[in-house]
Amino acid sequence: MEIALRPVHDSDLPVFYRQLNDPESLRMAAFTPRDPADRDAFDAHWKRVRASPGTLTRTVLADGDVVGSAAVYGEPGEREVTYWIDRAYWGRGIATAALRGLLAEVPERPLYARAAADNPGSRRVLEKCGFQLTAKARGYAHARGEETDEVVLTLAR
Repeated sequence: MEIALRPVHDSDLPVFYRQLNDPESLRMAAFTPRDPADRDAFDAHWKRVRASPGTLTRTVLADGDVVGSAAVYGEPGEREVTYWIDRAYWGRGIATAALRGLLAEVPERPLYARAAADNPGSRRVLEKCGFQLTAKARGYAHARGEETDEVVLTLAR
């Protein structure tokens, strides 16, 4: 399977919106928008993200199909990575390949990442890409409607 990254196109947004509203994906991600089904809020978010000069957003393609997104955002010295892969493609190495591609585009370090503590798949992806556990936190997870433990990982070099 060929994994590629490219800039986000307007035509990707309906796919991202559908992916964001998968109940199992939401539960695993945990830290999601307050109301993922709010299309106006989704569109406003992506408009802001795509216009932000400090944010790098990419569409993840698998054999030419849109299967997710990946991004780096935040202030220098505090920048974080994020990614979302369609559940139908989990377990195939796509998130790892996409994150490696994104990291190749962003040479600055450190970079940070967060994941729900009970999301071993996401943590495994991050660790395969060189991130190391540096902290634990707890925050309100909208997708779960409750306080949830999370891990903070750092890519130092």
